[in-house]
Amino acid sequence: MTATRLTAATSIFTAVAASALLVGCSAEAEVRTSEAKMSKNKLADTVAEKLAETTGQPKPKVTCPDDLAGKVDTTTRCELTAGDGSTLGVTVKVTSVEGDQINFDIKADDTPTPATN
Repeated sequence: MTATRLTAATSIFTAVAASALLVGCSAEAEVRTSEAKMSKNKLADTVAEKLAETTGQPKPKVTCPDDLAGKVDTTTRCELTAGDGSTLGVTVKVTSVEGDQINFDIKADDTPTPATN
């Protein structure tokens, strides 16, 4: 029982630590299309990779509901799900587009949403 609580607490701590580290975090990805656009799966994978790189933690589960249009100031919301089922919202905002390359900032919410039982 104690190990389960410790695991849950560790997951929540990781999510909170991730949110603190992601403030002002930037990423870029090159997309090969006639109109700059990143698929929701590629976006989720890129956000997860950046999160893992920034925190030194394993790559988390991230989902994004929509493709990201390559237009400056476009935003979308993705969701990080921790091992205990708690979630953390992540805002992605396009900062620049250079041909097929979309550059964006990532900002995680300050507080995770606890898992529903």
